[in-house]
Amino acid sequence: MALIGLAALVTGAAMLVYAQDGDKGAPARAQDKPALSGSGDRLPEPENDEKTEASGNGREVLYDATALPEPVQRILREMILAARTGDIEKMRLVLESNELKPMVAAEHVREPIAYWKERSVDGSGRDVLAAMLNLLDSGFVLTGKDHAAMYVWPYFAEVDLAKLTPAQEVELYRVVPPKRAAAMKKKGKYDYYRLGVSPSGVWHYFIE
Repeated sequence: MALIGLAALVTGAAMLVYAQDGDKGAPARAQDKPALSGSGDRLPEPENDEKTEASGNGREVLYDATALPEPVQRILREMILAARTGDIEKMRLVLESNELKPMVAAEHVREPIAYWKERSVDGSGRDVLAAMLNLLDSGFVLTGKDHAAMYVWPYFAEVDLAKLTPAQEVELYRVVPPKRAAAMKKKGKYDYYRLGVSPSGVWHYFIE
């Protein structure tokens, strides 16, 4: 699954975690390397026929984040490392390093961090960070071409939910709260968080 590829992305950036915590001189140890979840939560990569079946829903579903262009891998590493701290203020550096301010709502939002805190169930923004990590653990698709190309997480945002396979429905429930996912399937349309990054590594949106 995608989380295995993303875990590999953050493994190479373990020293960044020490830098964020102020312990820049600490050596990286195997047990300190960040992973998105426990090993018991790791699923095997889908077989080729499963990927082909997913493609029949209009898009080729991708899972290997390590095969993405390096600029995309870089911004994903930054997002994942920031989100895993549980401190939404850490995401500010990612926003500032981006070429443009990513879209976080249908209307213009001047301060994404403040907006996420306001939207959060407890004002901390941790549930927003969790939603972001859940998206990045899922399969994704490449939409558009040339300057309009965009990698989109999760792939559900670009497919007909009424045509999901049983395996894909399980993936959906890993991203979306069950009751909301069931309502989406009835409508056939995904309306939860989605995230887009261009092939050049520019984070364009994280929006619900």
